[in-house]
Amino acid sequence: MTTERRFAAAKYVIFILTAGYIVWLMLFIGESKVSFEKVSGAVDQAVDKGRLAEQSGLMLKRNFGLNSSDYAGVCYYASESGISAEEVLLICVESDSQIRQVTDALEARVEKQIGDFEEKAPDQVKLLEEARQTVNGRYIFFSVSSESGRYHQAFADSL
Repeated sequence: MTTERRFAAAKYVIFILTAGYIVWLMLFIGESKVSFEKVSGAVDQAVDKGRLAEQSGLMLKRNFGLNSSDYAGVCYYASESGISAEEVLLICVESDSQIRQVTDALEARVEKQIGDFEEKAPDQVKLLEEARQTVNGRYIFFSVSSESGRYHQAFADSL
């Protein structure tokens, strides 16, 4: 086999491997095929209902500036206490273009909350600084809580 033939064969093998890898990524790592009901149900079961209460679309609009009707699904929990920054939010976006809009709103919320709690509740500022935000396919998960790890694990395991 000549050097030219080996080179051509190597290029062909590399092309096939690359194409296979891209297909594998799209099938197994890309957008989740799990329903919003299943994911939100897992998060709902994990959320400590003694500390967090499910919130309405109006509260989502008030706190984040987001309209729940713009998304495929929204699940929002927050503390009823005025001195707690704890909240959990799960959003399933309709399109990839909405991801940036939501993540910008999350960042703005954290910044505002830090300003609100800086003087009166430094422990809440620490929670806000450790807020968890994850984007997986069309799902966006956000949590400010001492239980963020557990809530995030419930989200991740449901996908």
